[in-house]
Amino acid sequence: MIVEIGHIALIMALIVALVQATIPMIGAARGDGRLMAVASTAAGAQWVFIVIAFLSLMNAYVTSDFSVFNVASNSHSAKPMLYKIAGVWGNHEGSLVLWVLILATFGGAIVLFGGNLPPALRARVLSVQALIAVGFLSFSLFTSNPFERVFPAPLDGNGLNPLLQDPGLAFHPPFLYLGYVGFSVAFAFAIAALIEGRVDAAWARWVRPWTLIAWSFLTIGIALGSWWAYYELGWGGWWYWDPVENASFMPWLAGTALLHSAIVCEKRDALKAWTVLLAIVAFSLSLLGTFLVRSGVLTSVHAFATDPARGVFILGFLIFVVGGSLTLFAVRAPLLKAGGLFAPVSREGGIVLNNLLFSTAAATVLLGTLYPLFIDALGAGKVSVGPPYFNTVFIPLMAPLIVLAGIAPMLAWKRADLTGVIARIKIVAAVTVLVLLWSVYRAWGNAVFGAFGIGLSAWLASSVLFDWAVRIRLFRVSALDSLQRAIRIPRAAYGMSLAHFGVALLVAGVTASSAWRTEAIQVMRQGETISVAGFEFLFHGVVRAEGPNYTADRGHFTVTRAGGLVAELWPENRFYPVQQQPTTEAAIHTTWLSDLYVVVGDPDGQGGWSTRVYYNPLVPWIWLGAMVMALGGAVSLSDRRHRVGAPNRRRRRLMAGEPAAEVAR
Repeated sequence: MIVEIGHIALIMALIVALVQATIPMIGAARGDGRLMAVASTAAGAQWVFIVIAFLSLMNAYVTSDFSVFNVASNSHSAKPMLYKIAGVWGNHEGSLVLWVLILATFGGAIVLFGGNLPPALRARVLSVQALIAVGFLSFSLFTSNPFERVFPAPLDGNGLNPLLQDPGLAFHPPFLYLGYVGFSVAFAFAIAALIEGRVDAAWARWVRPWTLIAWSFLTIGIALGSWWAYYELGWGGWWYWDPVENASFMPWLAGTALLHSAIVCEKRDALKAWTVLLAIVAFSLSLLGTFLVRSGVLTSVHAFATDPARGVFILGFLIFVVGGSLTLFAVRAPLLKAGGLFAPVSREGGIVLNNLLFSTAAATVLLGTLYPLFIDALGAGKVSVGPPYFNTVFIPLMAPLIVLAGIAPMLAWKRADLTGVIARIKIVAAVTVLVLLWSVYRAWGNAVFGAFGIGLSAWLASSVLFDWAVRIRLFRVSALDSLQRAIRIPRAAYGMSLAHFGVALLVAGVTASSAWRTEAIQVMRQGETISVAGFEFLFHGVVRAEGPNYTADRGHFTVTRAGGLVAELWPENRFYPVQQQPTTEAAIHTTWLSDLYVVVGDPDGQGGWSTRVYYNPLVPWIWLGAMVMALGGAVSLSDRRHRVGAPNRRRRRLMAGEPAAEVAR
């Protein structure tokens, strides 16, 4: 009965979404306040119905109701409770319910926190959100019904893919969807602005918080997926330029460009059309990722669906949304009035260059991801585009971006004195050169090129610290005065500094773990020792172990260095009898400066076991950097200047006698 309630609730959500997509839009066109008010009521009702549907599906998983086809296909009575719950979104049908739930939640958030929006703009934004919901609810109900019954019900289910039975993958999809779907709000604001024909500083101020939320969640989601791949797949790597990995990375690149562009739109009333276009592109790339995962064109552990009918539906929806929005942009964008002028050497100019580099990077990843699919669709054979292409093309675009990120925050708005900025960053340049020389010395004869990546990281990190020191006039005024200045610095500025510092950590981790990783692959017998990067790994053999729904061959290693104990490591080679599938569980010891990474494989039939041992320097900084970046987004989001009333605060600060330069920063 609960399952049928959930199904009916999903149908009701579709009906409400249709009402929300049409009546408020008509009301906005006519200036009818009563019709526009329907948007808020409908958004709340839609959220309630989708919550009922989601909880009904979750109840079926928790109670192991195998009369539901989706549960029978993706769950098992012996599965731990965490993965029964995560199984709700660990499949195609359930993930769509989570998607529309998050979409409805964002719609409800617009109602709750958008009270200062003009009624017509809010009605149009909520109507566009509802149009997206109509597409996904229709997709769910007509091609991917999560509540479909199966008769007779099996005694037990098929279980979840063992690779997905992991805490990292339990939380990775929700954060990823919060990022994907979060960009729908920026998209809705962009479409509403095009319909109205008006983009101004207030519009940009409304868009930025929603973009920050989406960007922060997507950053966390990508980091969780990378972390899962690192320790779960057992190959010692954290990124492989897999098409599904790229599907989440492309909207992140576009969203990062959008964040910076919206700043110029708000501060200088410039880059209006470009900001609107980036909002459209960011969400369009999120939809493209949905198509790649659910169309069956890709074979990946990340991919859900292989039914061509589903692929055709989502492709049609993708064409409708992307094609329709770009057509509207082509027609309406010329009506947007040009904003303020600025010199090439200025904060605005730096952000424009930032946008060009990020957009080119996104286009590069898009080309490498879709090119093999186009070639295959044309019947011209199979083509593989892998890490050599992406590393060769993508990395040269990132190097100038990092250099720019160190300089741009020090540039003044409208017109900057580049000579003065260069004079100010002598200390940063000196620190960078020293770190670069030290890195070259340490790496001499062993991937010296990686030292330049460490130099870039040092450049960005030291520039962030130097800029903060300049803001508070460190060592130039009293400590109390510096503290007071630090307190007065807007939280958005702290958020920017944290995000840039996180990028510096990530670059260092990527560089060191890629350039200076040490690995050893061999067959080992009980009592044998292998030396890797100055560490001694003593193999004690393999014992049999039992898990809640798997059996495992558990290896045991003792790691020592200079005679002292470092760690005891227990890698596993698991086998899940329900799915008849093995998985590899790496054992990792981290010091936050490096990881010792051990994998045990299959026996050789002669008393030996295949083993892999890795020493990965600075690899924890990759995920630490991503978390610091997301923290920067959260800190920036807490700044009340993102609210429409922020200009009043700025005027109050000026009236209080605070220097205009400090207020502007």
